[in-house]
Amino acid sequence: MRKLLLIPVLWSALSIPAPAQCVMCYRTAKAQNQERSRVMNLGIFLLGAPPFLILAGFIGYVFHRDRVNEENE
Repeated sequence: MRKLLLIPVLWSALSIPAPAQCVMCYRTAKAQNQERSRVMNLGIFLLGAPPFLILAGFIGYVFHRDRVNEENE
């Protein structure tokens, strides 16, 4: 039951826009034109994606391992 409650909480937390840029990134992006700003945002996204994918893989592994252990007992 707790796992089912976790899904909506995570979904709502991820859907909230997070304007969390460091001051240096924000000022650099603001000083550039629209195209360079778009490329910079894409670069920030690409650098942030691998840690989230690694975390998602680890969480998936833990849930899979937990399910296998429940079936064996």
